[in-house]
This record gives sequence, structure tokens and C-alpha cells, in this order.
Amino acid sequence: MSETAFTTAHDSCLIAAQLLAAHGVRDVVFSPGSRNAPLIVAIARSGKLRTSVVIDERSAAFTALGMAVRSQRPVAVVCTSGTALLNYAPAVGEAFYRRVPLIVVSADRPTEWIDQDDSQTLWQQNALAPYVKRSCDIQARCESEAERWFADRVINDCLLEAVNGRIGPVHINIRLDAPLNRLAPADRLKPRVVEMTLPNVELPTAEARRLGKELASPRRVMIVAGFHCPDSRLNRALCRLAELPNVVVLTESVANLHGEKFISRIDSTLCRLSEEEREELRPDVVLTLGGALVSRMIKAWIRTMPGEVEHWHVDISHTTVDCFRHLTRRIEMQPAVFMRQLASAMQPHREASNYAAKWHAVRERALAIHKTKVEAAPWSDLKAFAEIFAGMPAGIDLQLSNGTPVRYAQLMDCRKLHTCECNRGVSGIDGSASTAVGASAVATDRITLLITGDMSMQYDVAALSSTLLSARLKIIVIENGGGGIFRFIEATRNLDELDTYLAAETRLPLPQLCDGYGLRYFEASDAATLRETLPAFFAEAERPALLSVKTSGELSAEILRNYFT
Repeated sequence: MSETAFTTAHDSCLIAAQLLAAHGVRDVVFSPGSRNAPLIVAIARSGKLRTSVVIDERSAAFTALGMAVRSQRPVAVVCTSGTALLNYAPAVGEAFYRRVPLIVVSADRPTEWIDQDDSQTLWQQNALAPYVKRSCDIQARCESEAERWFADRVINDCLLEAVNGRIGPVHINIRLDAPLNRLAPADRLKPRVVEMTLPNVELPTAEARRLGKELASPRRVMIVAGFHCPDSRLNRALCRLAELPNVVVLTESVANLHGEKFISRIDSTLCRLSEEEREELRPDVVLTLGGALVSRMIKAWIRTMPGEVEHWHVDISHTTVDCFRHLTRRIEMQPAVFMRQLASAMQPHREASNYAAKWHAVRERALAIHKTKVEAAPWSDLKAFAEIFAGMPAGIDLQLSNGTPVRYAQLMDCRKLHTCECNRGVSGIDGSASTAVGASAVATDRITLLITGDMSMQYDVAALSSTLLSARLKIIVIENGGGGIFRFIEATRNLDELDTYLAAETRLPLPQLCDGYGLRYFEASDAATLRETLPAFFAEAERPALLSVKTSGELSAEILRNYFT
């Protein structure tokens, strides 16, 4: 007779563990605690979920975010009671605006002990309310059939909400009373799994044809793609649209969309337009898809266009997104489906137009100027990024921190990458290293490369202590004195307070950190050394590797400003 398996006696935790697995969660990131011990026991003993431990809750949440983005699955983070939950907020905010199904599961104290000077207690329910699609609060006593039914229902509801409609994070708050170490047979209950069936949403054929005719030549159509996960269906549809003579497709590096006729370096191209060309190439209709744009130039240009410019936004949105201040139509559909239908509807309309051809001519001119600028540039961030992109292997996953790294990547050729990603939902510098660690942990067949600034790396140095680090993870830190973006943008570059407060000197002992955490350390401070170092850096197969690239912040900002003139 087989021995009975035991798990936590807290039914709410057992229900949560089983429903996480039933709703497609494969990875769970724990942070240690005592109040969440029943949750840890239920999940760890279920045998259905991969678990990892990250002590710092802020780092843990970003690690889970990276896992979810790269795996395209919901990932859960589990914390104890008190301020632990509040440390999840930056990653949850990013997940909301980046549309990532992050499942936050927090342990809590019984309601009667809140505000009673008991340790690790604060009001946790709805603590993340602005940034989650759904939240639920499960009381400590989950013993009767009605109480178990309630827990089952609301957890099902949250997990369905995370992955349907506009995808995003949810929060499950579970109150637990003492004793926390009670055990009971694991097979004592089996929760009900609620499934959701949704219809395929397509435009009626007549409506698709009407919109296709509305966008036909001689109307000038511009499609702009912000951050997006790789999508082969969407890529094919946009390639078909880019074949039309009156359509131009502009894509950012983090859009993960590639086509021979795409304008993939938006800022490099826009800065080469003359005033006459700006008027001549002004679109009649702009279609946007994906998330927030990195390019300030495209936003500033379209926002200042005359009022007759139309803007159609294609996506499943939680609100009216009018970034260009010209919005005329919301199309609440998956971009891949709408663009496929639009491409088919527009095929019969191929009246003569030189709109796309003129854009392609500007693109070729811009590429030639880019090459000349990079070749002539002295050692600087621009030179370093050019060398890094030339020397990186094909097929890697690139992670970028915010600030200057994602902006430099916008100027480079990203076609040989497997993916290019950045936390552009909120565009914070916090958590970029932890996000890369999480992505690397699930992308086990590829190199994950993080390019980050020294300020961003210092902000998330806890990521280096993660047990999830492996030889697949490579980190390049641009050490330019910190705050390179503040030396470049007009809002801050001329302030007297720049060096003292904004681009404050960082204290980041990378060689010692690498020695302490077991990373192999590389260093380069000129183009020749970087070129020679990159092959060994990418070839390191025994442990994670970190490459410090030392540049001048002041000179790099000047070179970047000159690049756009």
C-alpha cells in the first residue's frame, strides 16, 4: 500500500496551487517568509510547477516578468505578508502597461490583526489596485464547503482574467492563520477548473473591404509598430502591406518585426528629412500597434501635424490611447488578425503612388549617413554599440535597459536577433537585470544578452546574487559615469545640477561583484580591445559573464547629439 502524501492543511493554498497549474502556469518564483510557508508547501509539493527562490521581492517580481515575457506564459510570484507585497509594485506596473500575465500571490494576516501593532501587518488587499486587472481577498478560514467554493471561484476568475482580453497582471491575496505548519493529506480535495471559450474576432468581410478601400491610394498610409512580442502572422501581414505603393511600415527595435521594406531605424531616418520632405512624406492616416514608442522624434512629428491627419490604433486596449493627439478610430482587435484582413482587402487597390518609394530612398540615404557617422566617431557609446552589434552572435535574445541603451539599439541593425526586449511599459530603469535573469532562465537554448547602463545596473545589483544565473546569461555594462541619458536630453543637459544630482557618479565595483557572485569579468575601454574581447565573452561556457565597457559620458552625449545633425 502506497504511503499517503501530505501537504499544507490550509485549503485555500492547496486550491491556489492546483489552479495555478491548471491555468497554464509553469514557473513560480518564491521569496522566503513564514506567513507564505503554507503556499510554498502547497506549490512545492504539487509536483506540477517549477520553482525558484529570489530573496529580494522587487528582484523576484522582475525575474518573473522576464520569465513570462520570454515563455509567453503566466508566471506566479509568491511573497509573505507586510511590505514584501509593496516591493512587487514596480514590476506589476510594468506588467500592466506591457500586458504581461504576472500572477501575484501574497500571504496575509487574518483581518482582525490588521492595525493591531502585530508584526508584518498592513492593508494588503487592493494594494496594487491601479496596476492589476483583477484582485481577490481570501479570508483566513477556508474550511466549510461555501468558503472553499468562494476561494475556488475567485481564484479561477483572477487566473482567467490574466490571460484573456487585454492580458495583464492579477493579485490573489490569501489570509492565513496560525498554526502555519499544519499538514493534511494532499488528495483531500480537487478544485473545480473553470475554462473560458472565446470566439475568434474578425471583421465582417464587407467592413474589411470598406476599410481597405478607405486606405487605398492616393491616401498616404503609415504603420508604426511599438514594442511587441514576435508574431509571425503579424510579420507576414505587414510585409504584404509594405508591398503596396502607398504604405510605409515603421518598426522599432523592440517591435520584433522585420521586413525588407520596413523602416527599422526610425530616428536615424527621420532626422535626415528636409522640411520639404517632412511635408511631402506626411501621412494621411497613421495606424499604430504594439506598446509605447521609444522614438521621441516620431511622436513629436506626428503630434505637430495638421489636424486632418487620422490616427487608427489597433489593439485590445483598456482605455482610449491617443498618444499622437490625432486619434480617430479604435480597432479593438488583435493586430495580427486585423492586419491580415487589411492586407487582403487592400490588394485590389494598387493605384500609382510613389509614397513608399520616397520613404525607401530616404532610408537608404540615412543608412549611408549612419555608416559614415559611426566610422568617423571617436571612442564613445555610439562606437561601442556599433562594435557590440557587429560582434554579437546571430539568434540571441537581447535585453535592454532604459535610458540610453534602448535608444542606441534603435540606431542599429537588429535583424539577426532572435528577440529584442526592454521594459518599455513604464520605461523605468529598475529591474532590467532581474528581467534578463528571468528571461535567461526559461530560454535555455539561447544566449540572453543584457546591455545596461551603470546606473541601471547599480539599481538592480541584487540580480547578480540570483541562483538562476547560468552561462547562457551575458551582461554588458556601459560604464560612462552614470546618467548618460541626462547628458543627452534637452531637459537636463544644461542644468548646473547635472553632475551633482542627475548624472551622479556611480560606485559600482564590478570586478569585485563578479568575483563575489561567480561571474567571469571582462573589460574594454577602446574599440580595438572591445573587438578582441567580444568573442571570448560570448564563448564563455562555464559561468555567466559580465563585460564592462568604459566610455566618457560627456563625449558620448556630444557624439550622440552630433549624430542627429
